[in-house]
Amino acid sequence: MIIVLKPHSTPEQIQHVLERIEALGFMPHVSQGVARTIIGVIGDEDQLRAEPLQAIDGVETVLPILKPFKLASREFHQADTVVEVKGIRIGGGHLAMIAGPCAIEGEAILMEIAEQVQKAGANILRGGAFKPRTSPYSFQGMGEDGLKILKATGERFGMPVVTEVMDPRQIDLVVRYTDMIQIGARNMQNFDLLKEIGRTRTPVLLKRGLSATVKDLLMSAEYVLSQGNRQVILCERGVKSFEDSTRNMLDLASVPNVKAQSHLPMIVDPSHATGRRDLIPAMALASVAAGADGVHIEVHSCPEQARSDGPQALLPDQYARLMDQIRPLAELLGRKIDVCEGVSV
Repeated sequence: MIIVLKPHSTPEQIQHVLERIEALGFMPHVSQGVARTIIGVIGDEDQLRAEPLQAIDGVETVLPILKPFKLASREFHQADTVVEVKGIRIGGGHLAMIAGPCAIEGEAILMEIAEQVQKAGANILRGGAFKPRTSPYSFQGMGEDGLKILKATGERFGMPVVTEVMDPRQIDLVVRYTDMIQIGARNMQNFDLLKEIGRTRTPVLLKRGLSATVKDLLMSAEYVLSQGNRQVILCERGVKSFEDSTRNMLDLASVPNVKAQSHLPMIVDPSHATGRRDLIPAMALASVAAGADGVHIEVHSCPEQARSDGPQALLPDQYARLMDQIRPLAELLGRKIDVCEGVSV
């Protein structure tokens, strides 16, 4: 349920409404605009409807939210949410250009890749320290040593860094070294993990599950939001289908679909979606054209020696050419790409 307060409500009126909601045993979530304040109330809507909430001083109207995801919905927050990751804005017309290797393999190689993607225009560096692999015998990542390398590399090139968390026990460690937490497709419905990450205030990149619907994705985001972390970015990375010439099926319709229902930023990962280097540039451009708030691309300077997902990694010069194509498209669409120094181009 949404409680819409009267224009320019006083702090005392807002506080009184919050106290009244809590006294009734419900959880309030405040969204403040320039002139209006909206309070989302989480709880049994049948019970809420029985309460005379509209009689509270400062309340203009009380509206039910029909969607099962409350805090992620457009009803709760009409304007696009902009998430800021160490000065880089994502959403509301700002594009995240996330690039880097699938896995952190060593300091020298990560430094080399970071230097080249940053020069090409990437504004967030990715790299996996903990790798969820299909086979238990595959490379599982460098763990904390990898996190230390990622942090040092990001600091050297002035780039925020993102890496995946697979287990609630890893959260404190990952938060210590990174600027954004990634929740991978396999963990999209790991609800205990989502709740724990929701208790942090670190930006979260939530990837769509392999067989998840758009509603499933938004409900998973709701778990994070309900714990107080409002800095959630969604990611389309392809879903399973009968087609076997690509790794997954890239559901580009999910971008405008999600953005019509939710205020949260949404980016696209064409690397995992296609699994093919030759398809990534076209799908990255199509993603921006579809309204995505950024693209997440794997880049490696020597894919044939990569310890994870080499076939779907662009070479640095291929990534640079793609960025040269994305910039004019972004400009045509009225979008901005923040560079690491905080200047928009």
